Amino acid sequence: MTYKVIVEDKYDVTKLVETITLKDSLDQIAYQGNVRLAVSATSGLPAISPGMAVRINGVPFGGTGMATLLHPAVIWEAESSNGSVKRLSLTIYDRMIYLEKSEDEFLLPKDQTATQRLKTYAKEWKIPCATLPNTATKLSKAVYRSQTILSMIYADLKETAKSGGDMYHPRMTPAGLQLFKVGSNAKVHELDRLIDLSQMRTLEGAVTKAKVMAASESSSGKEVPSKVLAIEEQGIAELGTLQKLFQDDQVKTAAAAKKLAKSKLTGIQETFTVTAPDINTIRAGDAVLLKGIKLIVMSVSRDLSAGPGTMTLELGTAELVKRRYYLE
Repeated sequence: MTYKVIVEDKYDVTKLVETITLKDSLDQIAYQGNVRLAVSATSGLPAISPGMAVRINGVPFGGTGMATLLHPAVIWEAESSNGSVKRLSLTIYDRMIYLEKSEDEFLLPKDQTATQRLKTYAKEWKIPCATLPNTATKLSKAVYRSQTILSMIYADLKETAKSGGDMYHPRMTPAGLQLFKVGSNAKVHELDRLIDLSQMRTLEGAVTKAKVMAASESSSGKEVPSKVLAIEEQGIAELGTLQKLFQDDQVKTAAAAKKLAKSKLTGIQETFTVTAPDINTIRAGDAVLLKGIKLIVMSVSRDLSAGPGTMTLELGTAELVKRRYYLE
């Protein structure tokens, strides 16, 4: 096997591994692994329980020697079954799972960046940070009440993108928590050895008419209609009227409302699903080339059970990624 599974930095359980799958996507921040072990009385396996440290190493695509693929990580669930062969199924996440599952309150001043706020969250949870890029965009004051740290991070990154900044996605690396600029990977892989390719084109999620509304206000106590700040249309003749209403407290002017409405207009939604031999360094947020077109990986799931394994990627354009993950 070209992969190794190490528990607590000292127990190499690779020989017991039957299956390994990994999952990563833009709508989750913790990289997930699932490992199934076949356990015998003579395997010498120590008692495995949630909370134990674990890592998955592998030979990087096109490289030599072992590299860390999922680390630092923690065993989140351990399920055993006792048939003719005892099996132990482990669910593993990188340590950002603690930000995904934990709740808190934060009152954050205006003019901070998403980078500064990520450092604040990470410090509270004692998660080390790698060298973080400067997201630059100054954010408005935030009052986060009783919600997950994950939702706070996403709110900061969405505001950054909405305000004209770049799209970023958090990643856990051996060097610490990182902010990855979507599509900025140095090596852009060409997907040319395809096992399967499917294309989906749908009106689900399309918006041909966008209205930006102001918060309704009434000094008399009577219900009044919300004020319409801007209306933009596109593609109604071809696709029909698919209208959505939007309200954003940060939109204060007619020009800003018009810009927001235009950004919400979307036509036919097009995505690609590719199954191919695994390139184990590809992560959600990476750019890849498919038939000469540059696309962004929205999700990746990989099955590493046999040989180099296979991967299934969901791909979309940068514009689709921005609308789906950062402008909603």
